[in-house]
Amino acid sequence: MTGKITRFVAVIDIGKSNAKVALVDLQSLIEINIETTPNHVLQNGPYPHFDEPTLWAFIQSALKKLNTVQAFDAISITTHGACAALLDVDNNLATPVLDYEHTGPDDLAEHYDALRPAFDETGSARLPVGLNLGAQLYWLFATQTGLKNRTNTIVTWPQYWAFKLTGVLANEPTSLGCHTDLWNPTAGTWSSLPAKQGWLGKFPEPKRANDILGLVKIDLAKALGLSPDIPVMTGIHDSNASLYPHLLARQAPFAVVSTGTWVVAMAVGQKPIVLDPARDTLINVNALGQAVPSARFMGGREYEIIRQAADPSFIQPSAADAQFVLANFVMLLPSVEPRSGPFQGQKAKWTHPVKSLTDGQVMAAMSFYLALMTGVCLEMIGADGPIIAEGPFAKNRLYISMLEATSGRPAIAETGSSSGTSIGAALLAGGSIPKANLPHRAQISANLDLYAALWCERAGNLGKKS
Repeated sequence: MTGKITRFVAVIDIGKSNAKVALVDLQSLIEINIETTPNHVLQNGPYPHFDEPTLWAFIQSALKKLNTVQAFDAISITTHGACAALLDVDNNLATPVLDYEHTGPDDLAEHYDALRPAFDETGSARLPVGLNLGAQLYWLFATQTGLKNRTNTIVTWPQYWAFKLTGVLANEPTSLGCHTDLWNPTAGTWSSLPAKQGWLGKFPEPKRANDILGLVKIDLAKALGLSPDIPVMTGIHDSNASLYPHLLARQAPFAVVSTGTWVVAMAVGQKPIVLDPARDTLINVNALGQAVPSARFMGGREYEIIRQAADPSFIQPSAADAQFVLANFVMLLPSVEPRSGPFQGQKAKWTHPVKSLTDGQVMAAMSFYLALMTGVCLEMIGADGPIIAEGPFAKNRLYISMLEATSGRPAIAETGSSSGTSIGAALLAGGSIPKANLPHRAQISANLDLYAALWCERAGNLGKKS
């Protein structure tokens, strides 16, 4: 670092649905204060886009407020993937920052498919809408008049906010290696796509996530009441932020499941396996630059879709709700969100009329569904060893129990932080983490095992081609 002891780190954490700035104590590895705001998508302008001015105002306000609670020693940044900022020659936004769920890139899918590199080169499956960053860039340059000429620099989303703080431009491998089509994770360098499309010169060279990108700009530090020598880390993709503490603390093999809008399963020291890109498997790049087989589905989005039908006063399923679901094999079969995940194109199906179920029974079945979908993802990437679940689902006891039942391995609920991403991002600035002990699998009931086996059989049969 900069010669001083780093203990308190302000972490800017931009998720797809919500943004927060958390003050993390590296000594206790907990968030001691948090500021949050929704991450709205604006529908005005040429296409749906993130509200960059509001996010920037929130970040500045939160940093200023948190610094009055406890002066921090460094700033780190983590964001969702599939996102980049295009800057003009004056380093202002050349166009609004595209929401990756916009369907526009699908209009040119046939043209883009003909030129994108193969899965063997990028570890990047072909995904819908703008989930491949390369597809976003291709669509933007093809449809926004003059944009390619106006664009002087392209930076991934964490590095954009690092630039706003420091004035230093960079990219970073965990965001470039996140199903972008732009990166070769095995070679640790650019894929063939940027050069072929004439984009390569617009990308600043990557730096490691835990490199100090620069210090907070003097005028900005003064305006926010910060020390004039606050270092800003290069930053990291959010799922890899969740993985980072475990790379420091655990011996392979193990798997980490990062939960939120996306549920991302990542295998370290996995069994040999051939990934199937048609089932939303991919290769991520971790903070150490290593390739990590991964799989994902929109679990948080699916949870919200089902939850919205429940009574607003409903809190959580009871033990009786769970026992009813298990005893009667009440199942939700994939997929609630059919545009991604291991069962793409399949519409969700209930084995029992949903109107005959209570809210508690519906949400118990939903918890089991999310765990079983996670189990499928882990199996597809050859995961071995203990499973560490982080984020909101880690607090769901039914999810953890069913995850153990379907995997046959211990599942550990990391609930010390509201999100593992902030702790992982903070550790980029320094600090250490205790070595983890090997866990034991809990005693699983026969009802859970039988339910898991039957769900997997039924889901697998749905996925078979006729």
